[in-house]
Amino acid sequence: MNFLKIFLTFFICIYITSSYPNQNNINSEKRFIELSSELRCLVCQNQSLLESDSELANDLKEIIYEKINEGQSNNQIKNFLVQRYGEFILFKPLFNMANLLLWITPLISFILIAFIAIRKTNYKEK
Repeated sequence: MNFLKIFLTFFICIYITSSYPNQNNINSEKRFIELSSELRCLVCQNQSLLESDSELANDLKEIIYEKINEGQSNNQIKNFLVQRYGEFILFKPLFNMANLLLWITPLISFILIAFIAIRKTNYKEK
């Protein structure tokens, strides 16, 4: 009977400690969700990895989870995936010389539209 009490106590203690989430697991899960939502599914193209259920997206999710467990930072994981799959995997493109036109086109468009609007209002006043 004593053995049964000890066994049940031990079993209950193990069960209770395993049922509470570990803080590292919570942080890893948050990082996983954050990274998966910032990366594009290469099959679906308009969905994040988090939203996609394609086979490639599931493989990429596994890679991300492994890299997180290895202790790599978010930037290291993103850089690895960009080197492997190209910059298209990022929802938010990098700010570099190759993408300079992509980033300044809205500013140029705004300036051009403002210039045309000012010219039109000045032309009508004359």
